[in-house]
Amino acid sequence: MKELIVKDFMNTNFAKISVDMPVITASIELIKKEVLGGPIVDQNNKLLGWISEQECLQTTLQFAYHNQRVALVKDIMRKDVLSIKADQSIFSLAEKMLGTQPKNYPVVDDNNKVVGVISRRRVLKALLDNVF
Repeated sequence: MKELIVKDFMNTNFAKISVDMPVITASIELIKKEVLGGPIVDQNNKLLGWISEQECLQTTLQFAYHNQRVALVKDIMRKDVLSIKADQSIFSLAEKMLGTQPKNYPVVDDNNKVVGVISRRRVLKALLDNVF
């Protein structure tokens, strides 16, 4: 069986979210890219955090229903983000994803710059493509 590594299956066309972006704008970016979440990066693409549709949904609901203040990404983002390297094995990542770990991971280089995102769906597809 050939070696399957993350860089061959990661999404490089991911939503790039900044800390000072309104949550509504971040939500729009996630929807445009059709992803469940995205990395929060600085101007050099270094990983600062993660935001998911779930966090965006709560804030957007408050805005749409209650007309409350618009929050910024930095107000609701997760800072304790698990990331992976592009040369990691798909098999080891798949095993990690079996538990309660995240469904999506930012893929970072040695300088903690985001180079892609990989989801559970892409890992599953990689495994299935290798079987058939």
